[in-house]
Amino acid sequence: MRHLLTLEDVTSDEIRRIFALTADIKAKLQQGIREPLLPGRVMALVFEKPSLRTRVSFQAGMSHLGGSSLMLGEDVGFGKRERVDDFTRVLCEFVDVIVMRCMEHKTVEQVAEHATCSVINGLTDLAHPCQALADLYTIQERFGSLDGTKLAWVGDANNVATSLALACGRLGVEFSIASPTGHQFPSEFLDSLNEQCPTMKITVTDDPVEAVQGASAVYTDVWVSMGQESEQEQRRRDFADYQVHKKLMDTAPADALFMHCLPAKRGEEVTDEVLDGPNSVIVQQAGNRMHVQKGVLAWLLGAQG
Repeated sequence: MRHLLTLEDVTSDEIRRIFALTADIKAKLQQGIREPLLPGRVMALVFEKPSLRTRVSFQAGMSHLGGSSLMLGEDVGFGKRERVDDFTRVLCEFVDVIVMRCMEHKTVEQVAEHATCSVINGLTDLAHPCQALADLYTIQERFGSLDGTKLAWVGDANNVATSLALACGRLGVEFSIASPTGHQFPSEFLDSLNEQCPTMKITVTDDPVEAVQGASAVYTDVWVSMGQESEQEQRRRDFADYQVHKKLMDTAPADALFMHCLPAKRGEEVTDEVLDGPNSVIVQQAGNRMHVQKGVLAWLLGAQG
């Protein structure tokens, strides 16, 4: 039994195996084939945060694979009516995999500690592994290979950026990040990243123009995430010079993709001209959430070979 809590839980070869499964499953779907790789399997989704892409992509994906899913809301009383270990051990009697979308990463870790089925992190304050996998798969799909590619992040060094940095390190993709002081990666994370991916090429700067030089893809996210609403005015000031606009994109190569995990706050971290522009792959990214998660589910629940 395996979990996917962060990308530390998978090796480079295992990510490539997931991508191979994804490519096969997606190609068959485009031919009208929904191969039932997981007949009768049941997935539980336990969400403390609202979601469009994570919820629908997981539920639709499991349905395509021949399984079913249960969206568990406040009525099940997660974290309120009983201890998390009791909740988890009972839930595992009914389902084959649990997808968690939680405020704090320690909650997902606690569930995984007591689970007797696989647990997938659908988003926490620390990591968003499924998003990062879908993003790297999208770059591979667009360029035909990840060899020689570079991903540039502009903005807050948040959970998505953390997962993307580790995904790039695992797959040999150059990574650069431009963030203002106070919103950069902690030194502990950079030390861990260097230890896990010693040959990784990474640039950490406060200059967006420097970060996007030679980039295959330019990526940003909202300046104010869920749970940070009390900081929004200060964050808007801190990130005022980190908007992705046409002038910044023009300093990257002409074929550089624009990426965003969505939802976007148009006019803040990105302009409409870029978000809706010809190099934007935001819809393809969102679609690939489902395809890659189908690969993850197939890998976790029976296709690891």
